[in-house]
Amino acid sequence: MKTFETWITNTPISCRGITTNAPENSIASITAAVEKGFGLCLDVRALADDTIVVFKDESLGRMTGKDGFISNCKYEDIKDLTLNKSTEHIPTLTEVLKIINGTVPVIFEIKNMDKVNCEKHIYKILKDYKGEFAVASLNPYSLEWFKLNAPNFKRGQISYNYKNSGFSFFERLAYKKMKYNKDISEPNFIMYRCEDLPNRYVKKYKHLPLLAFHVKSNEEYLKLKKYVNNVIFEGFELNK
Repeated sequence: MKTFETWITNTPISCRGITTNAPENSIASITAAVEKGFGLCLDVRALADDTIVVFKDESLGRMTGKDGFISNCKYEDIKDLTLNKSTEHIPTLTEVLKIINGTVPVIFEIKNMDKVNCEKHIYKILKDYKGEFAVASLNPYSLEWFKLNAPNFKRGQISYNYKNSGFSFFERLAYKKMKYNKDISEPNFIMYRCEDLPNRYVKKYKHLPLLAFHVKSNEEYLKLKKYVNNVIFEGFELNK
């Protein structure tokens, strides 16, 4: 797979849409990115009824002001919640795909670091989608599921330095060094947090495209350009 010659390296990617005037992962922020021709990196996770929604946090609090964990909710429980006091709601993955409709490429970041159980439901939704997309995760075993069951899906291994992550010393070391890339996830590209770049761990994988995420200004982008193949920007609009 010639990943260096695809949208993964040549299309700037907006994190959770253009959020300057809309909540993250909302239909409005996604529509704004589509209209400007930016790629998208969107968070996806499963509800208790296996509905796949586009939402970052496990807790509802930051984005909706409500108590509780979203994974304990059914879609009926959260469909009327609004995001950051706007009129925007938590969208389902199916809704979002209808909005994007193949116009821009998308990275779907799977939020499930501690288990593998939503992949088959994500696959059922994405398998017939005609647009360009990839799946990505911090969890190498999530990517392994797609390697085994949907090898045609592009896979991105996400990592960072794991400081204050709550994992043991040896777990942090393994994850930040991406020790599971070779035998477990076998990614097509790497996403690494921009403040942890450059580093010797990503240099070992120079045969794979490297995307920096959490890029929060054009100045930061310019500093990173010589180290990475693409960026995932957030909180501002990148100057193409």
